[in-house]
Amino acid sequence: MFIKKNDNVIVRGGDDNTKGTTKVHRVLRVMPKTGQALVEGVNTVVKHIKPNRRNPKGGKLSKEMPVPVSKLMLYCPSCVKGVRVGRRLLADGGKERYCKKCGNGLGSLRKAKKSKS
Repeated sequence: MFIKKNDNVIVRGGDDNTKGTTKVHRVLRVMPKTGQALVEGVNTVVKHIKPNRRNPKGGKLSKEMPVPVSKLMLYCPSCVKGVRVGRRLLADGGKERYCKKCGNGLGSLRKAKKSKS
């Protein structure tokens, strides 16, 4: 999975898909076991709360629900749009994500390996 916490992404499908525009959202949490991510301002639902001691009036609570990672694309700042992502090895032994379109680096996946000597 190429998407990590605090990445900027674009939603490709669903109700929050804004066709023709590049609306960028931030990833709040990634759940690799289920293949989903919690994205800020995307897939919001309204939860009704019963009155209780802490909230005597009750009311409505708006919260984000997880989105499948397959519906998200990583945002490339140099291309100014969502792009396909590849991974490559660096000279120092580290691994990084890169934009398939322009080749720009999009963050590291693994730090450089330490040499034993």
